[in-house]
Amino acid sequence: MDDENKMRNKKIKVGIIYFSIIVIVLLLVNYGMNSARNQSVAYSQFKELVRDGRVEQVQMSADGSIAFLVENDNFTTYNTVATENLTTITAYLEEYNVPVYNGYIAQTNIWLTLLLQLGVPVLLGILWHFISKSMSRGMGDAMSFGKNNAKIYAENETGIKFADVAGEDEAKESLEEIVDLLHNPQKYAAIGAKLPKGALLVGPPGTGKTMLAKAVAGEAQVPFFSMSGSEFVQMFVGMGAARVRDLFKQAQEKAPCIIFIDEIDAIGKSRENSLSTNDEREQTLNQLLTEMDGFDASKGVVILGATNRPEILDPALLRPGRFDRRVNVEIPDYLGRLAILEVHAKKVRMSSNVNLAAIAKTTPGASGADLANIINEGALLAVRKGRNAVEQWDLEEALEVVIAGKVKKDRVLSPKEKQAVSYHEVGHAFLAHVLPYANEVHKITIIPRTKGALGYTMQLPGEEKYLVTREEMEDEIAVALGGRAAEEVMLGQVSSGASNDIERATETARRMVTMYGMTDRFDMVGLESPSGTYLDGRPVRKCSEATEKAIDDEILMIIKKQHERALKILLENREKVNEVAQYLLEKETITGDEFKKILAEGV
Repeated sequence: MDDENKMRNKKIKVGIIYFSIIVIVLLLVNYGMNSARNQSVAYSQFKELVRDGRVEQVQMSADGSIAFLVENDNFTTYNTVATENLTTITAYLEEYNVPVYNGYIAQTNIWLTLLLQLGVPVLLGILWHFISKSMSRGMGDAMSFGKNNAKIYAENETGIKFADVAGEDEAKESLEEIVDLLHNPQKYAAIGAKLPKGALLVGPPGTGKTMLAKAVAGEAQVPFFSMSGSEFVQMFVGMGAARVRDLFKQAQEKAPCIIFIDEIDAIGKSRENSLSTNDEREQTLNQLLTEMDGFDASKGVVILGATNRPEILDPALLRPGRFDRRVNVEIPDYLGRLAILEVHAKKVRMSSNVNLAAIAKTTPGASGADLANIINEGALLAVRKGRNAVEQWDLEEALEVVIAGKVKKDRVLSPKEKQAVSYHEVGHAFLAHVLPYANEVHKITIIPRTKGALGYTMQLPGEEKYLVTREEMEDEIAVALGGRAAEEVMLGQVSSGASNDIERATETARRMVTMYGMTDRFDMVGLESPSGTYLDGRPVRKCSEATEKAIDDEILMIIKKQHERALKILLENREKVNEVAQYLLEKETITGDEFKKILAEGV
């Protein structure tokens, strides 16, 4: 009742405001109309109108002001100032039989009168009707915005099965068991096994967490409730909790079913060590915990959550009995990437010369969304080139578009800059070729791209790697610094083109010192820890300021050592570096095989 009274009072206040605005607008309009209906004319023109017999009536005042109406123009009152005395004017008007009045001249616009007397009340009534209707609807919405907005997907609406999701075999295996539990609960009940109440899908963005959840619904052939965590967080305290209650009520009515909460960290953030409180978020989380404890899992209601920030979730949400199972959805390996590419390639017309295995090999670290984007970009390129099928060149160019952006056609480098870029890229490539633990060179180009690169050297690992040794990281730093070193050796200059290389080399050296224990000075002490493992992974310092200074000294020592190593190698091979650089300057782009051939046989 209190809510109803508040809404009723609000309705009255808003109505008064609207009514006041309407009255003010009408007064302003009327004032404007009156202003527009008054027009000043010269006295000579007034006498001419009298002489022509067009003046119908006149009003005069003692100060010589004259107001008059003109024949067939009752919408306008004309004004003038007499330059003669009143006796002369009166005699002139009597000569032409023009009536003179001492009172106000009334305009005879009957339509305007009717509009003001009848139209305005009618207009106000119509506006008030719409305002009342809008307020009633608003009050109804306000009384019901605890209702959830969950979308229900039936099997034919999702259109996704496990066969449509590739590259995540372990995740699918965990979820297939949930599907089997929904289809054959008696098989598990016979042994005493219980249906998991919830499964948390955890992994980097773009790995297919939402698609996997839809695939579970498609395979289980049960209703699928889908909401984002942010949809529970409302402006008014208690509304999020009401939505949670309503969601679970609907779900139990339609059991067996699946509830999917995407970005669950929006409501499931840990309540510990929080500097600020949000009563709405906390109440929503408490209600979610209560509902997960209260519903009967044997009815077949399964909750799936998805997040890429598992480290910030509240421990109460992750304990057994709530989210019983954690399903890791990771970046796919080579076989997973190949399978994902094949799934997406089925939807696109491919040429017989397409080699998806080569694309899979050149995309280490790519997520499923990245691979889908490469296929789509390849199809768009094929259309742009007027082909009716996607060819291998389209996919390779699409890969470069995703990595470095499109070719920057309007960026023309001067000969000096182009030479510097050529030596820079060959410096990277030469060190990658001669260092034993560096990745193999796949392509070198000095064509500018839209993401800011004036050129780049693409390296690919010979095989999938899950561990990185100290020697490999040192070679990685040396290769990154090889571009600047080549400019120093071949041109005797340094340029701003190495900024990104320096950033990557410094970050690698910092991880060696603070996280991987790869220095003698700090042994195996953890000085930093990553935050947001599946996002940017920014490190959090776990040492004193004095130790931080020592860390900087150690990083500087590693960078200097690898810089000197790169300079030494390039100085010893000046002729080869110059030969490749001149060839690259002419061709602008060379493949890894061409690069090796030049080093082995010469140009």
